[in-house]
Amino acid sequence: MTQDERMQKGYLWYDTGVYFEEQARAKDLMYEFNHSRPSEEEKRRELQKQIFGEIGDHVIMQQPITLMRGKTVHIGDFCYFNSNTFFVDDAEIYIGEWVLFGPNVTISTTGHPIDPDLRRTGAMYSYPVHIGNGVWIGSNVVVMPGVTIGDNAVIGAGSVVTKDIPANVVAFGNPCKVYREITERDKEYYYRDRSIHEMEGMVMQTEIFDD
Repeated sequence: MTQDERMQKGYLWYDTGVYFEEQARAKDLMYEFNHSRPSEEEKRRELQKQIFGEIGDHVIMQQPITLMRGKTVHIGDFCYFNSNTFFVDDAEIYIGEWVLFGPNVTISTTGHPIDPDLRRTGAMYSYPVHIGNGVWIGSNVVVMPGVTIGDNAVIGAGSVVTKDIPANVVAFGNPCKVYREITERDKEYYYRDRSIHEMEGMVMQTEIFDD
C-alpha cells in the first residue's frame, strides 16, 4: 500500500520523495501567485487553474495563500478568500459555491499522534474537509481534519471547528458549537437590530454578475 493509499484510508502515513516533489511544484506556483500584481488578472487566473484540483468561475483570492499540494483543493463558483488563507491540504478539501472566507482562515486535513515517540517517526493522519454552498467563515477560524460544514452555515470569528456543523446555523467558539438557526428574521435584519428597510432610497444589488 502506498503512502497516498494509506492517507486515503485514514491510516498513519509518512512523507515520501514523491510527496516532496509534488509539494515543491505546488509551492513554486503558490510563490508565483503570491508575488503577482493584482492587475495581472489573466496570469493569476491561469496560476489558480494550475495550482488547484478544481476552481470555479468568479473566484477572488487575496494574497497571500499558503498550501501543501494544491491539487487536492476543489473550489466552486463565486467564492471569495481574504488574505492569509492556509490550506493544509494533504487530503482533499471540497469547497462549494458562494463561500466567503475572512482573513487568516486555516483549513487543516492533517494531524499528528498524541504520543511523542510516535510523532518522532514522522507519522501523521489526514481526513477530508467538506464546506457546503453559501458558507461564511469568519476571521481567524481553524477547521480541523474530517469536518463537514453544512450549506449556508456562518462560523464566527476565532472559532476552532472540531466537529461537523449542520446547515443553516450560526456557530462559534472554541470548540465551535451551534448558537442558533438562520431564520426568516435574518432576511430583514442584516446586523443586530439594523433593518434592511431602514436604507430608504438605496437600491439593493440583487445581481452581482451579468454573465
